[in-house]
Amino acid sequence: MDTRFLDTFLAVVRRGSLADAALELDITATAVAQRIRTLEAELGVKLLERAGRSVRPTEAGYAVVDRSAALLRVLRELRTAVRGGEIIGKLRVGAISTAQTGLFPGVLGRLSRQHPGLEVVLEPGTSSELYAKTLAGEVDASVIVKPGFVLPKTVEFRSWRSEPLVLLAPHDETGRDAITLLETRPFIRYDRRQWGGRLAADYLDRRGIVPAQRFELDALEAIAVMVDGGLGVSIVPEWAGPWPEGLRLNRIDLPPPVPVRELGLLSLRGTAQMHLIRKLAETALDANDLARGAGAAAQP
Repeated sequence: MDTRFLDTFLAVVRRGSLADAALELDITATAVAQRIRTLEAELGVKLLERAGRSVRPTEAGYAVVDRSAALLRVLRELRTAVRGGEIIGKLRVGAISTAQTGLFPGVLGRLSRQHPGLEVVLEPGTSSELYAKTLAGEVDASVIVKPGFVLPKTVEFRSWRSEPLVLLAPHDETGRDAITLLETRPFIRYDRRQWGGRLAADYLDRRGIVPAQRFELDALEAIAVMVDGGLGVSIVPEWAGPWPEGLRLNRIDLPPPVPVRELGLLSLRGTAQMHLIRKLAETALDANDLARGAGAAAQP
C-alpha cells in the first residue's frame, strides 16, 4: 500500500471534500479520487459516502481514520530511525520537580531549535512513581533519582547530573561546622519517602546523629525558604535550581563521605522510541556540559 493514499484519505476526511483535499495536497481532484478508489479496492470496502455537498467516512472509513494516524506516525518514526534523517515524533517523559524547573527548560529549548519535529510531553511525579510508570510503559522515559537498588536488565539508566548533599543553614550561622549545627539546631528533614531524602537519612544514621526534627517536607524549595526564615537546618542536594529568590543561606560542606543524589534518564531497552530517547539524552548531556563550562568560566 502506498502511504500517500492514506494521507489523501485523511485529508479528504479533514476537509469534507475531494476538491478541498486536492488544494491542501497540491494535486488535482482527479488524482485524489483515483487514490481513494485505489485504497478502497485494496481494502475491499467503501470508505466515503456523500452527505449533501460534502463527503464523510463510512463506518469502515471511520475505522481506517482511527488507525491511520497512528500507523502513519509510526512509519514516519521508522523512516527516521533507519535513515538517520530529521528527528520526528512524540515523547512522554516523566520528571521530578527539580528536573522540570532546573534542567528541562534549557534542554527543551535546544530540542525545539534543533529538532522542531520532536514533541516532548512532561509528566510530573516522584522518582518512585515515575520508575513504576516507565517500567509499565506509561511514559517513554523518566528523569529520576538513581535508585539505591540494582536495576533490572530490561531498563537503562543514563546519568545526567550529580548533586552532592550539603547542609543548609541560615545566613547568620557562621563559625560552626555541620555536625555541631545538626546536633544543636532544629532539623527540617527532606522527606524520607523520596529517594533523595533517603540518602540524607542514611547519612545521619551512619554517623549516629539523631537531630531534633521540626518538619519533614518533600519540596526542596519550601525547605530552603524555611531555613532562610530561621526555622532550622536541613540536608539537601545541590539541585540545579532555580532557587527561590531573595534567600540568604549558608551551604556548609558535610564531612565525607558525602552522599550524592544522581539524576538520570531511565528508559526501557529496545523500545520503539529509542532513537528519540537517545536524542533527548544527547541534548541533555550537551546542555549539562555547556552549563558546567559556563559555571567554570564565571569563577574568578
